[in-house]
Amino acid sequence: MIITSITGKELEKSKSNSPEEFFNRSEVTFLDGKNEKTLAVLYVRYFDEKISEFSSFETEELFEVEGRLIHLREIVALLALKAHPEYAKRHRVYINDEVQFASLFKAIEKESLKTMVKKIVADGRLELNEQKV
Repeated sequence: MIITSITGKELEKSKSNSPEEFFNRSEVTFLDGKNEKTLAVLYVRYFDEKISEFSSFETEELFEVEGRLIHLREIVALLALKAHPEYAKRHRVYINDEVQFASLFKAIEKESLKTMVKKIVADGRLELNEQKV
């Protein structure tokens, strides 16, 4: 599986009674064989505030790569796909449980994640199966 891009977005209200403003969407685009697919992970924005409880990161602004500030919302889908390869068969995943969210950070080191993101941003590709963390 080859990761080609990662993005993240803070959702905004589309209707006055919509709860969208409480969520972030993280997307990872990848090649699965010859097919390009995108996995979207929707998660509760509150987890951004608690990131220091789940990982070694202090804030949702994680690190800088190639002059680009990488935010938590940009890497959640990448971590979800890495932790759960079966998500490659899905289009969307919803995470509203702290334990489930925290589990995404258990098997990865900060520097390893930074290396992964650097390959995606600089080279436009990351062979996920070969990554060791």
